[in-house]
Amino acid sequence: MRIPRHIGVIPDGNRRWAKSQGMTKDKGYSYGIDPGYKLFKLCEKEGVEEVTFYGFTTDNTKRPEDQKKAFIDACIKSVNVIAKENAEILVVGNTTSELFPRELTKYTKRVRCGKGGIKVNFLINYSWKKDLESLSCGDGTEKSLNRDIISNDISRIDMIIIWGGRRRLSGFLPIQSVYSDFYVIDEYWPDFQEKQFYDALDWYQTQDITLGG
Repeated sequence: MRIPRHIGVIPDGNRRWAKSQGMTKDKGYSYGIDPGYKLFKLCEKEGVEEVTFYGFTTDNTKRPEDQKKAFIDACIKSVNVIAKENAEILVVGNTTSELFPRELTKYTKRVRCGKGGIKVNFLINYSWKKDLESLSCGDGTEKSLNRDIISNDISRIDMIIIWGGRRRLSGFLPIQSVYSDFYVIDEYWPDFQEKQFYDALDWYQTQDITLGG
């Protein structure tokens, strides 16, 4: 099986899931922590070298206070869960904002946890606008672009898996996603199942990976 070297994860549908369960919207985020851990272990098992989880963006901070607190707490707990594993963690986001969790500051430079291994990136209080604005007038090569952008330690993404049925990037690493294949899952993120991951890998086998060539 051809395994994507780098998988991007957009774990959407937390609020809609909570509503479907008769809960307030803010309650949905905590139910996304365990699916993230399970997906991490599957990526590790199958030899994926890098995985990037979409936490929240600066745009998301416009949401009500109870929801902001809930998704910030969920992000902190998600990073702490993976920090107990063998991984290399990086958190990318606007660290100058008061909405960036101070508990995660040490991960703004890649940190080796346990024996190291799979790279795990979290986009937390991330701004796609600032990432694009950080581009310099270099030679335009992939090497130059990766060096100059804020998310410079995150590599090009092979496949993005989107939960929640939406067909949009929502600002997810626009530069690294330039040649990504998109696999959309209609189920909400808290309803994550192992089969969804393997269905995505099976689908990836059918894609013609040319990178424009």
